[in-house]
Amino acid sequence: MRRLEGQAALVTGGGRGIGRAIALAFAREGARCAVAARTARELDVVVEAVRAGGGEALAVPTDVTREAEVAHLVRTVLERFGRLDILVTSAGTGAFAPVRVSRLEDWEEMIAVNLTGTYLACRAALEPMLRQGRGTIINVISLAALRPIPGTSGYTAAKAGALGFTRVLAEEVRRQGIRVAALCPGAVDTPFWDAIDQPPDRSRM
Repeated sequence: MRRLEGQAALVTGGGRGIGRAIALAFAREGARCAVAARTARELDVVVEAVRAGGGEALAVPTDVTREAEVAHLVRTVLERFGRLDILVTSAGTGAFAPVRVSRLEDWEEMIAVNLTGTYLACRAALEPMLRQGRGTIINVISLAALRPIPGTSGYTAAKAGALGFTRVLAEEVRRQGIRVAALCPGAVDTPFWDAIDQPPDRSRM
């Protein structure tokens, strides 16, 4: 029997990169998987890949910075699958520059997606998980939350905030059957870097 047989998973940022890889891995292990991101076309490709492998998947275009859209996302998952066992928050964005030449709009976007988006998704997923008496939340953070990297002030601030939030949430719900964990990867060769002006050497990722 596959390890996630019968479980329902939701992956934000599931249209590309780490989120996409996680969604496909969950599906291979038998989970019914919902993927969310802003770009519907990318989600459709993931859903097609899952279905081609005999799995069940659902695409829900969502802006994770908008409370109403995140609430609709979780409702849609529950209507389709009847439960929510696993949440992975992988939606993220980055704009890198030294503080003195950084832009407020980039800072605000990174806080909105990387921190507020994580908070909104976790909060929305808690109620069905608490009703079930079990659940797993995995927040994809970044090594930047643990180690200062010049030129990443906004990204690091958002990710460090998300890590602190994850630790608090884990303490709040650990006695109620819900596991909460942070995944802090280093640089991974994904489309995340396509929009970065001066990305690191991707051959070393």
